[in-house]
Amino acid sequence: MAPLVSTIEIARPPREVFALATDPLRFAEWQRDVVSVRMVDDARFATTRRINGAERMMTQQIVRNDPPRHWAARGVDGPVRPHATITVEPIDGGSGSRVTFTLDFEGHGLGVPLVPLVRRQAQKGAPASHRKLKELLENPR
Repeated sequence: MAPLVSTIEIARPPREVFALATDPLRFAEWQRDVVSVRMVDDARFATTRRINGAERMMTQQIVRNDPPRHWAARGVDGPVRPHATITVEPIDGGSGSRVTFTLDFEGHGLGVPLVPLVRRQAQKGAPASHRKLKELLENPR
């Protein structure tokens, strides 16, 4: 299956967008299914997500970090492993950003038949998370 891809424009400079969107410790502020995140080391983080009413923990490895343009993380454990990329492009002379999110999933063992369900949930939930990110950046409190 093709990865899930979505794009949103945010009226903030790329450095600000990249800093918030790629900081795992801030994921719970804008990703509605994230309960908590803790850094395991400089490149790995453990995320607890609420999936179908249950909390599930997964570890991801940051595999690309090129501020303020490209970031990627890959799941390293669990039956369903997410692979995510974030690309930030300047627009409006650098005062705004076009953010492209790419999300895919890899099933292992018992997770293989769960991938379509997880994809559907992500496809439904991602737009709300992206709107929340936009709101946080454009209307800071």
